[in-house]
Amino acid sequence: MPTPTDPSTPQTVLVTGASSGIGRATAIELAGRGARLVLVSRGSESLEEAAAEARAAGAEAVVVCPADVTDEDAFRGAVEATVERFGSLDVVVHAAQVMAYGRIEDVPKEVYERVVDVAVHGTATVARTVLPVFRRQKAGHLVIVNSLLGTIATPLLGSYVTAKWGQLGLIRVLQQETRDEPGISVSAVQPGGVDTPIYFQAASWTGSTGRPPPPVYSPQRVARAVLSTMDKPRRVVQAGLFNPLITAAFRLVPGAFDVLVGPLLQRMAIASDDVPPTEGNVFESRPAGNATEGRWRSI
Repeated sequence: MPTPTDPSTPQTVLVTGASSGIGRATAIELAGRGARLVLVSRGSESLEEAAAEARAAGAEAVVVCPADVTDEDAFRGAVEATVERFGSLDVVVHAAQVMAYGRIEDVPKEVYERVVDVAVHGTATVARTVLPVFRRQKAGHLVIVNSLLGTIATPLLGSYVTAKWGQLGLIRVLQQETRDEPGISVSAVQPGGVDTPIYFQAASWTGSTGRPPPPVYSPQRVARAVLSTMDKPRRVVQAGLFNPLITAAFRLVPGAFDVLVGPLLQRMAIASDDVPPTEGNVFESRPAGNATEGRWRSI
């Protein structure tokens, strides 16, 4: 593992999913350190808002690069522009993701595949693009925001579970394939329920929108876990107090877990509103819904 980062040294950090939620919170936390920021997301309007917040928080250099992580040419352009402007790329925080609720048989094929594409193929695009840069530098850190749902399964979130299990598998491969370069780190941060807009921005075929299951953490708390991982690289970081307990139940008592998880999810992770089937922001950015926080009380 590389030497822990000196917080007093400005870093060049590219953040995907920077227009909302954990990505936006991470950008603001990094701004407080004086990091040179490159913000990447699909929607330019929300990115500009995030950039203004980052500048207000202390960032002296903020670059906005609208790009979809599934568009390799666009993302490569953002990375090349970063290196050209700043001379290096120290850290990439990959937080871009979309979500869909509904049974596998109910969620349309194109929605299901898009959710999986963003996590799996989007992460592969990020890795293919930034790892050669890190190798030339002989240093760099890729931090990928995964999920508790990368290690357990629940009903009604089949596309997201598939996406995050696949992403975690890819992360483990990347960790193995970069062992030959001690200066490169690849880390996964796994949050539980977080107060971000992703739940009501999600596609849904359940008749309701989603909500984060308790305990609900603030996006700033998860962002601080990301920064802690940057300072002291680790393979997998849990950003949820009960994550280990829930994962243990999933693995050790699967029968009991499967009996309980459906009713508990319906009660604690599905909102009580009434909405028709919706694609949410799966295929295009919804600037009006983008923000750092969602609508739930957090700790």
